[in-house]
Amino acid sequence: MHNSKENLILIKKEIQEINPDSQLIVVTKTFGMNKIEPLIEFGHKHFGENKVQEALEKWEPIKAARKDINLHLIGKLQSNKVKFCLPLFDYIHGLDSIKLADKIANEQVKKNFRPKVFIQINIGDEEQKGGVGCEEVSKFYSDIKKRFDLDIIGLMCIPPFVDDTTPFFVKMKSIAATLNMKNLSMGMSDDYKEALKHSATFIRVGSKIMGKRI
Repeated sequence: MHNSKENLILIKKEIQEINPDSQLIVVTKTFGMNKIEPLIEFGHKHFGENKVQEALEKWEPIKAARKDINLHLIGKLQSNKVKFCLPLFDYIHGLDSIKLADKIANEQVKKNFRPKVFIQINIGDEEQKGGVGCEEVSKFYSDIKKRFDLDIIGLMCIPPFVDDTTPFFVKMKSIAATLNMKNLSMGMSDDYKEALKHSATFIRVGSKIMGKRI
């Protein structure tokens, strides 16, 4: 039988050994609350979803009752969905356009709620993936800072699907240092240990804790 609580304990132990400053986001997309609640009861606070509608249905009641839970939007955010995101999501991991920044800035005034935001970097320069190109990040960040009052806390990436993602984590760390960014959201079930070694402050782990998605 799959035991998500045991898996959670194991990964938290690894974080303590490799990079104790890092936070573990348990990715719970497609899993029902019956699978998630034991982790909440155990005391875990950071969870990730990638679909706004699914997250609303699952998390609104929990978030209303539990102010200590932090919910992360880790999937692509379309600008027409921003109005549903606040105040449900405490963190938004995929800012990659001025249009989206504008929407978040407007919505946070309306809702009087300021989420923490990561700029998504297209670290492997892949056409099919969202994110700001490595060469454009500096300009994009300074434009955002000039034009909007957003709480940009760091950078996020989803590396290409290759055997060794380490070079991409090294590059992310270097870009973050250039921009004086403290937080890096990177590393998933297959490569979180490498990400931790390269200063990830948030890792996003789903199947390694929750099991295979149905």
